[in-house]
Amino acid sequence: MALEEKERIIIPDENGEEHLFEVLFKFDVDQTGHSYIAVVPVEQQETEEVEVFAFRYEEKDDDEDDLALYQIETDEEWEMVEEVLNTFTEDDE
Repeated sequence: MALEEKERIIIPDENGEEHLFEVLFKFDVDQTGHSYIAVVPVEQQETEEVEVFAFRYEEKDDDEDDLALYQIETDEEWEMVEEVLNTFTEDDE
C-alpha cells in the first residue's frame, strides 16, 4: 500500500522567512467564485495542538503550482471556512 504524498507549499511570513506547510484541503465556493486553502505548518505536525491557517487563493497564469494567497478579511468568509473545516475534522475522526 503506497503512502499518499501530501501536497506541501512554502509561504513566506511578513519578515520574508519561508515556512513549509502541508495542505489539508482546497475548496471552491460557488456563491462567491472564490477558492480557499487550509494548511498546517509542517513543524507542528508532531504536536497535539496544530494551528490551521486558511487563505483565499488564485492560481497564477494556468500554473497550479503557483498560487497567490490572500488574507481572509470578512466575518462571512471566516464563518464559511470554519464550517468547512469543522466538517473536514469531523470526517477525520
